[in-house]
This record gives sequence, C-alpha cells and structure tokens, in this order.
Amino acid sequence: MDIPKLLAVFSCLTFSVQALAQSAPTMKMTTDIPPAIVTPAAVDTRLGKLKFEDGIPTEETATLLYDNLDFMRGVEVFMSAMPGASAEALRAGFVSKGADNNTVLIFESLMDSKSLFLTPNTESIYNLMWLDTSDGPLVIETPPNILGIIDDHWFEYVGDLGNAGPDKGKGGKYLLLPPGYNGDIPKGYHVMQSRTYGNLFFWRGFIDAKGSTKTAVNNSKKYAKVYQLSQAKNPPKMKFINVSGKHFNTIHANDFDFYNEVNEIVQNEPSDSYHPEVLGALASIGIEKGKPFAPDARMRKILTEAVAVGNATARAILFRTRMEEAYYYPDSAWFTGFVGGDHQFFSQPGVRNLDARTLFHYYATGITPAMAIQRVGIGSQYAIAATDTNGDILDGSKTYKVHLPPNIPAQNFWSFVAYDNQTRSMLQTDQQFPSIGSQNKSLVVNDDSSVDIWFGPKPVQGHENNWVQTVPGKGWNLVLRLYGPDEAWFDKTWRPGELEPVN
Repeated sequence: MDIPKLLAVFSCLTFSVQALAQSAPTMKMTTDIPPAIVTPAAVDTRLGKLKFEDGIPTEETATLLYDNLDFMRGVEVFMSAMPGASAEALRAGFVSKGADNNTVLIFESLMDSKSLFLTPNTESIYNLMWLDTSDGPLVIETPPNILGIIDDHWFEYVGDLGNAGPDKGKGGKYLLLPPGYNGDIPKGYHVMQSRTYGNLFFWRGFIDAKGSTKTAVNNSKKYAKVYQLSQAKNPPKMKFINVSGKHFNTIHANDFDFYNEVNEIVQNEPSDSYHPEVLGALASIGIEKGKPFAPDARMRKILTEAVAVGNATARAILFRTRMEEAYYYPDSAWFTGFVGGDHQFFSQPGVRNLDARTLFHYYATGITPAMAIQRVGIGSQYAIAATDTNGDILDGSKTYKVHLPPNIPAQNFWSFVAYDNQTRSMLQTDQQFPSIGSQNKSLVVNDDSSVDIWFGPKPVQGHENNWVQTVPGKGWNLVLRLYGPDEAWFDKTWRPGELEPVN
C-alpha cells in the first residue's frame, strides 16, 4: 500500500470539501460532510480531467462520460453476447449450404480445413442442422451411437441426444418445444424445451473399426429424421447434403458486423430468451427488439472501437490467460478450454466465471453438461497449447517437437489438430487435414509406446510420417484430444511433453 499517495489523495479531497464549505455559508443545519461522499471539482482519470460544478459534471465532462459509457457497453456486449453471435454465425453458415428443418449438412468424408469452424476435429462425422420451431414442436428421431446436442440461439444448453442423452445411444424420439408452448404433449417422446425458436442441432458419428466413415454416414441417412409434430403420421423425406471439402464460414465477426449478428437474434427471438442485463446493455447501444439498429456516425465510431477492444480482450483471455486454474501443470503451456468444469461456467453457485465463458466461446462451440464429465474411459479430454518451452508464440516458420510419453492414456484413440490463431479454425496448409493421431495407420510408435510428433513448414528427415505442416508467417495453436481418457490423465501421473523448438 502506498501510504504517501493515499495521504496526498485524502488531503486533496479534504481540501476540495473545505473549499466547497468555504464557498457556501454555514447554515443552522450544517454538519461535517464525510469526504468519501463528496465529488471534487476536478478528478484526474484515464479519460482525462473530469470537471464538476458542486457535484454536477460540466457539459464537456458529461459528453466525455457518455462516450465512455457507450464504449464500455459496446465492449461488454461483445463479451457477454458473444455466445449468441457464435450461434448466429453458425446458423448463417448452415443456411448458406442449404440446412433447414428437413435438411442435414453431413461431412461424409470428415471435415477439412476449407470449412471455417471453431476448433473442429478431423476424426468425427459431423451432422449439422438449424431447427426452427416457429411453426410448432419438432419431432427428432436420432441414429444409434452418436453424441448429439441442441443449443439455443444464444448458445445456451437445451439437451443431449444419443450416447449422453436419455436414449443412451440406442436411438430415440425427441420432441423439441418452442418458447411458451402450452399445447398437448403426446406420450412416447423425450421432451426438450427451448427458450428460442431457432436452435443448433449437432451430432457426431464415429469412424468404425475398419477406419471407415460409412457406418456412421449410413446410420444418419437411415435413422435421422426431423419433422413437425403435425406431420407425425406422414413425415417428409429427409435430405442430406455432403459438405466435406466445402468452403463456408461459421465464425462470428470481430468487427462492427458483430453487432448486426446479435441484432438478428434480438429481432427474431423472444425478449425474455436471454439475460435481462445483457439485453439491457444491447438496448442501450441501439439493439432492441422491434426497432431498427441504425447507429449514427458517433455511435458507429464508438462501437467500431469497442468491438476492436472486445476482440483484443477475448484474445488476451484465450491466448494469454491469467486464470491460473486454466493450466494443467506448473510451468506448462498446456491449458484447458473449459475452465471450472461447469457448462454454465459457475465458479461457485450463482457466480459465473466470465473469463472462462469468454475463453470457451471465443475458441469453441457446443455447450452441454457432458463436457464436464470426468470419468475414466468416458467422453474426451482436451489440452491446448499456443506457446513453446520458451514461452514464445508458436511460429509457422519454425519446427517443433512434442514427445508423448509411454502408455498414452486414451482407451479409444488420441489426436493432435493444429489451428490458425486468427480464425481458431483448422490451419490451412498443403495437407488436407492438419492433424495426426493414433488412427493414422502410418504413425511411427516408439518401442516403449511413446510417440514423437514434429510440427513445422517442412518434414524432418526420417520423421515424415509423424509430421504436421505449418505455414511460415502464420501463428498457430495445438489441441491434444484423448478419447476415452484413462486415470493417468486425471491424476496427472501422465502428462504430454511441451512444444520444443528444433534447430
């Protein structure tokens, strides 16, 4: 504590109070006024000098403060409405390729780096839909052996389907209800209630024992159905569009257009579908249901700067996080994208870890309590790294080596995927898939079951089969995925090596 500074501040404040007192006569009811409740005539701040006339801001100061207030709310909206903007960007991307209540986008031969998604993997058969319940409840029939989730238009959890859902991976019938629905609910369905009309529906199928995607693709085409409850007696035929290798964007904007994305949600969803404080902040900058979002030149300039600062802050939280609990090990680059292990990002009951929410939503998609499962052999675990052993940002022009010690704790399989720091999508290189893992038949495994992987612009001689390409002049980050994690991962008796620069 800087005692001299505190004394100086107190003296100035006392002087200001005395000055005010001297300028006004002492009245019969006059008492001593605590300095802490008085505003001085001038205050030096990061905004500059704020001036007051006996507690009332001057006109110039008020203008400065309102500019700052609008700026702060613009930044706040970027951080707090980011999940919704991400969901809206996914909707727009899905619709651009033909997705609707009756049409599934399916990656029949996996997803590669041409499709812009936040940190997808290269080992799942993704199936994607945008569900619209504005015309009434939707029936959803699911294939067996999938991991499926429904999240609403604000990217809040609605329900699990498949292996983590009530059908337990056997396939089942679900009924998705629109907001405020009070009609009859027939028996025989797993019922889900969404607070928004628009909903994201993702499900993942899995590569079979032969290394093929065919089983999962065929199951989706045979069993997956979505139709209006009113069409239950005669459901329409489903359509499937193969989007493997297709270029389209599903990532939210980091410029002024971010606010337009959020405005789409506000205009099309019920006013009580999200948190009142966030909707209030949106209304304060001109995004309000039933009203056009048409900022004047002043507000547009402020929001353009606000989104830039919000984006920069999100990048700091993700790539240079100050949350110590995010890191798996002391003096390590490996951190989790799911700080706290709670799908609502609560650090304790009723207290949301805002930075944890920002870190996740800026980097990834898909909210479900299943993400919090930490059980041996169940689900998957993730570790992210964006720096090397020296603490330097990973550089696409350099070569790095990662050593995975013996007995890698993955009962099913493990993988590395490299991502672009800018897009947080797969790194676009000359390789179709910027990834490597235990499912790669050509992978070289050491005699003790350990594995060494190289990352760099060119393969290291003699290690071509264990190499992932990077791009000179481009930063990148890495995710290690363990499917069916063993106890050694959870008790940390096994840990991955760090990214070591190779001369």
